[in-house]
Amino acid sequence: MVVARKFIISGLVQGVGFRFFTQRSAARHQVRGYVKNLPDGRVETLAEGTERSVMEFGHDLAAGPAYSKVSGIEEIVLDPSGLYSTFRIER
Repeated sequence: MVVARKFIISGLVQGVGFRFFTQRSAARHQVRGYVKNLPDGRVETLAEGTERSVMEFGHDLAAGPAYSKVSGIEEIVLDPSGLYSTFRIER
């Protein structure tokens, strides 16, 4: 069953390779969607995949890459759109 989640990650998450880390994690967990920096310093990512793959992807986001410091993560349940065939970094 395909699920969709939007994650809003706060903390030291810009300028530390967080989007590239997220893209690699998405590939590892076979998740589709996007990641982008937000103007307020947070990072937003939308993930679609199996329930297990999206859950494991969320665990990776909570940990973040080596130089990041995640202070919070908001998870929003969405209906899958099926619009994404890959995972991309949006500018």
